[in-house]
Amino acid sequence: MSVDIYLNFNGNCREAVEFYAQVFETEKPQIMTFGESPPNPEFPLPEEAKNLVMHTRLNISGSNVMFSDVFPGMPFIKGNNISLAIVSENLDEIKSQFDKLKEGGTVGMELQETFWSKCYGQLTDKFGIGWQFNNGISEM
Repeated sequence: MSVDIYLNFNGNCREAVEFYAQVFETEKPQIMTFGESPPNPEFPLPEEAKNLVMHTRLNISGSNVMFSDVFPGMPFIKGNNISLAIVSENLDEIKSQFDKLKEGGTVGMELQETFWSKCYGQLTDKFGIGWQFNNGISEM
């Protein structure tokens, strides 16, 4: 299991991650856009979201730092755009930790299967800290 840092940007994620890749002399990041995700007929993708970064990551001095743009219409507060990401192969552990952290907090996305994970969810705990839970390690 690892705890990773997740940074959100307001439309300038690609510029930021490419800048950080140069600063920290990492490999060029693989970037997945919202437009590259599988379409969902129930939620058509707005045109302005297609080229925004859905996910990318850098390994900076041995730590995974993940990045994305916020989806159009989602709140973005500069300075509060960081969450902690729990990445684990242990589903029971993910479910237990998620359930404990959501007490008194706000769930943004219940634990569920996504196209990138058997089990993914997001919440903000009672102290205002954002958490993401992901079963497995993303290929990106």
